[in-house]
Amino acid sequence: MLKRKTQNAKRKINMGMLVPKKVKYRKWHTMRRNPKRVGLDSRGTELSFGSFGLQALSAGRIKSNQLEASRKAMSRVIKKTGKIWIRVFPDMPYTAKPAEVKLGKGKGDVQGYVVPVRAGRVLFEVEGLTELESRDVLRKAGSKLPVKTKIIVRA
Repeated sequence: MLKRKTQNAKRKINMGMLVPKKVKYRKWHTMRRNPKRVGLDSRGTELSFGSFGLQALSAGRIKSNQLEASRKAMSRVIKKTGKIWIRVFPDMPYTAKPAEVKLGKGKGDVQGYVVPVRAGRVLFEVEGLTELESRDVLRKAGSKLPVKTKIIVRA
């Protein structure tokens, strides 16, 4: 007797990364924007928890696996001496169709989650390290992300 595949087996997403527990709508609209009108972010632009932070200078979409790679790179250096805050959460699903599939037949399956980021948004904050260590840690984290970033210091 053949085993039936469950719905969860079809929609398998790596749960080791940041994903929402529950979503109201499984698939979202793409929400394309005119790149000339993206502008600056108005919320989450200043440090709230740590003394050093990583701020986005350009707009883009950051995937959950890119955030996880940044977090791992930071925690590998910090070990147990400091604390990390992730200030963004990927809750927007993105879809893709399999390779070599003809057009039509509906929207593709959910592949993962992204966070749309505009310029000015603080992505990470760190505390409990020296200035030199903090800058090094945040530089390594920024190299894993698809947006331009800069390191900011609490005034």
